[in-house]
Amino acid sequence: MSIVQKSQNIIPFLWYDKDAEEAIKLYTNLFPNSEINFIKRWPEGAPFPAGTIQMSSFTIDGLQVYAFDAGPAFKFNESVSLFVKCKDQDEIDHYWDKLAANGGKESQCGWLKDKFGMSWQIIPEALVEMMESQNHRRVQQMMEVMMQMKKLKVAELEAAFNK
Repeated sequence: MSIVQKSQNIIPFLWYDKDAEEAIKLYTNLFPNSEINFIKRWPEGAPFPAGTIQMSSFTIDGLQVYAFDAGPAFKFNESVSLFVKCKDQDEIDHYWDKLAANGGKESQCGWLKDKFGMSWQIIPEALVEMMESQNHRRVQQMMEVMMQMKKLKVAELEAAFNK
């Protein structure tokens, strides 16, 4: 039985140079409620190397995603990212460490790129709640601290917000 929501009509589609299968395995092993739905490979004589992914569907934490290997013409950039809302610091540390490993690049304010170039935001639920506050002074205090961080530290953000 598939764990994807049946009503999902808008589905992210990811273009990889040649690493789609490795990325799919990383994501489906890392996140709960994840699975590989199908993989179809490019055949001999196709415009891309035989055996690489022509079309795939996978689910990461209930979100259906498509991906394929289609060469180096396009690269991921920060204008599109996957936002991971984390319940606590342990969850932030877990996802941050796994996604930044083996060639990933840490950025700032909870952003990183995995080794495939996909941008991720690893964000505590508490940050979302603080950002929704109508107290602009508290939000600004928290934002000033956040701008100095790479991986977000929940306790430090909360301390700045509550100062």
